[in-house]
Parts: sequence; C-alpha cells; structure tokens
Amino acid sequence: MANGTKTPSILIIDDDPDIRALTAEHLEANGFVATTAGSAAEADGVLPTRQIDLIVLDLMMPDEDGRQFCQRVRQTSRIPIIMLTALRGHLDRIVGLEMGADDYLTKPFAPLELVARIKAVLRRADPSWLNDDADGSPGGRAARTRYCFGDFVLDADSRELIRADGSDVGLTSGEFALLLALIENRPRVLSRDQLLDLTRGVLVGGFDRSIDTQISRLRAKIE
Repeated sequence: MANGTKTPSILIIDDDPDIRALTAEHLEANGFVATTAGSAAEADGVLPTRQIDLIVLDLMMPDEDGRQFCQRVRQTSRIPIIMLTALRGHLDRIVGLEMGADDYLTKPFAPLELVARIKAVLRRADPSWLNDDADGSPGGRAARTRYCFGDFVLDADSRELIRADGSDVGLTSGEFALLLALIENRPRVLSRDQLLDLTRGVLVGGFDRSIDTQISRLRAKIE
C-alpha cells in the first residue's frame, strides 16, 4: 500500500447523487480523500487513473450491479470493498461476501459507522495502514493493532488473545472476529445484524444462535 504520510483514498460508487455527495462530504470531514462515480462504467474510468485504497460500492445499480462489479474487480485486484445495500436479508449479505466484498453495510447507515467500517477494513487489509490521531483522522503507519482490556491483550496481527501472564487464551476464528468487532466498535451497543456484518460472515452459519453461542464461549474464556 501507500507510504506512511498518504491519506487513504476512497472511491464511492453509487447511482444516487445525493448519497454520493453526502458520503464524500462525511469521509473528507474525517480525513479521507473521496472520489465518486455514478456507475460501474464510470468507476472503470477512475480506477486506472489514480491510487484508490478502498471502494464503497452500492449493490443496486443500473446496468452492471455491485455484485457483478465486485466479482470483476476481484479477478485482478484485492482492493478492499465495502458493499452498501438497501436489502436486509442474510442471503444478500452472504452472496456479497462470496463475490469478494470485505464488508457489508445496510442502508440507511450512520456516516460514523461507515467511517469506522472503512478504518477497520483498511486495518485488516494492512494492520500498519491506519493510526487514529488525536483528532480521529487517519494517517501514519504506526497502527494500533493491540487492544488492552482488563488483564488481556488482543493482538490483531497474530489473532491472539494474551493473558497478563503471557499465555494464549486460544480463540476460534469466530470468537476472534466477534471480540475484535466488539472492541473496535466500543462503547457502542451492537445488534446481532451488525455483528453479522462486522464479522464478515464468519458467524453466518447459525445466525442469532451462532452469535449467542460465541458470546457464551467468550465469556467463559474471559470472565
């Protein structure tokens, strides 16, 4: 990715001009560089001409829709993609993730939630990519990839939860994804649907019961 002083550049692809403008305004207010496109074809003209670090992609668009565009991009690039949709079904989320999206956000969404998702996806793509400065804007390369709480340290790079005595708690992939989502979004209270989105489909297998089971296991290991 880019060097340490570069501000992340986000491409917003949405056929609604109001959503494009408002999303770009909020991202720029939070320290990102925002570029917009009203269609997949327009985005095709943007991508070869500039460095884009993440794509915010609307699912429902005329001509080529978001899933088709995402699948086509994945044939040549691993650029992170967050998919936006007005559809709320679990199946739509699963299909989007299978097409190669890195995250999924349902409309209408809070702008600050999108900002948080972008930071989390960029950090997952390259843990040294973001460092939240005092003003909350992204920058630098010394990313905060370790999270301390109670007598534990969660290492996002090694995907380990370490006790104060240095021993490894031993999390499953689902438990790690759930704990990371809760920590990165604290102190917000997250719904089951939001947790399904934030864990990128890791917990989709059993839906609500899967989340309840993972939380019970986490509590047993941490408490």
